[in-house]
Amino acid sequence: MVPQSFFDRDTVAVARDLLGKYLVRRYDGLVLAARITETEAYIGRMDRACHAYNYRRTARTEPLFAPPGTAYVYLIYGMHHCLNLVTEREGEPAAVLIRGVQARRGLDIIAENRFRCKAEGMTPCQRKHFLDGPGKVCAGLNIDRRLNGLPYGAPELEVCSSLAEIGLSDPAEDGGPLRIHTGVRIGVDYAGEDAGLPWRFWI
Repeated sequence: MVPQSFFDRDTVAVARDLLGKYLVRRYDGLVLAARITETEAYIGRMDRACHAYNYRRTARTEPLFAPPGTAYVYLIYGMHHCLNLVTEREGEPAAVLIRGVQARRGLDIIAENRFRCKAEGMTPCQRKHFLDGPGKVCAGLNIDRRLNGLPYGAPELEVCSSLAEIGLSDPAEDGGPLRIHTGVRIGVDYAGEDAGLPWRFWI
């Protein structure tokens, strides 16, 4: 597992550095793992797109003020959960949204969580858009508001640098430098000029 200090840094840097890392979810005796492929940065002190913009502190945003690495899970459209990992020092509201992942362990379980079928039963369209959105990530890995405020280091949710850290080997695990792309964040048009910040990263 990466150390908590990994998250106690500049949010934009963390968003970039999370690419290629592995999100590990444990529940009911299951271990699921997915490679992080897309992230977005949110910084409350100056970013209108952040729920805690200008240090807005409410019951909903309280986890954003927690120690780095804390899970911030919220619901959008009344139906989709989104996972964020808190960054920077405690009291500084900032986080990285996990927008996309690639399944690496527990493919059939993740497929059942998403589509109620085994991986082999997915349609081509389902395969193409399997885990390419924050709501899909949470559905596939069984992440919901029960994990909101989960402290970093809890076994239910971890970030690892490699699959070997959880006792796995995977021929699909990529080596070499990542080709990182940068662009504006998705769905934050309400944020005015901050909507144009190039704080979305993907591989």
